[in-house]
Amino acid sequence: MVSGAIALAFLPLLLTLIIRYRYYFVLFYRAVLVRIWKDCITGLSREERAYQYVLTHSTPGDPDSILDSFDYWCSKVEYISNIGPKKGKILDRMLMEQSPLTVLELGAHCGYSTIRIARALPLGGRLYSIEMDQTNAAIAEKIIRLAGFDDDTVELIVNPSDEVIPRLRSDYNLERVDFVFMDHWKKCYLPDLQMLEECGLLGKGSVILADNVLFPGAPKFLRYIRKSGLYEWKIHRATLEYSKGIRDGMAELVFQGIK
Repeated sequence: MVSGAIALAFLPLLLTLIIRYRYYFVLFYRAVLVRIWKDCITGLSREERAYQYVLTHSTPGDPDSILDSFDYWCSKVEYISNIGPKKGKILDRMLMEQSPLTVLELGAHCGYSTIRIARALPLGGRLYSIEMDQTNAAIAEKIIRLAGFDDDTVELIVNPSDEVIPRLRSDYNLERVDFVFMDHWKKCYLPDLQMLEECGLLGKGSVILADNVLFPGAPKFLRYIRKSGLYEWKIHRATLEYSKGIRDGMAELVFQGIK
């Protein structure tokens, strides 16, 4: 009787927590539980399943078709943390406004944002995309080529970002990066930004766009840009890609030069 009474006493609290955090429970189900189950029954990774869907539901050489197939799969079939269509429009607009000739992407994953960036490049523009995971990089390579972009437009570099950034000038003849898109491990945002500064790869006016700075979050990165005095910056508030009710945002930085 006592244990039953205790359980009843905690029931309203439990219901309140379920209602308050329902979107996070849904995300956990879609991103973790469904992934584990599909991994077991298919013998394929989530990224491989995404590639198979895109391959059979999109038009080769048509970046828009490939992005649409990705968006449908991520919203209706399984969850993958791409930038997604809503935040993707912010990225599209910034690329259109800046018309960068040299773009650096940190974290290609399956190639979704890579395609989004590549299709917006001006004539003569080039994207250097860094992905540390070899399996994901192999899938991204297929997706990028399926979209019709060759090595002259998109160069995929398979190595950790902290190993590649110091070699961008010597190995890839990069003197300056006009635009940087960060969507890799959030703990790497700050050290990679500081490495770009130390290597002299950012010039006055270089733009950095960092995804997911509110969820899962990059507090050290945000604290640094607030205090450094090196950037004009703002947060583009949004919701987490392919989700409802989970607040997120992207940080836009404009480098003002070393003082």
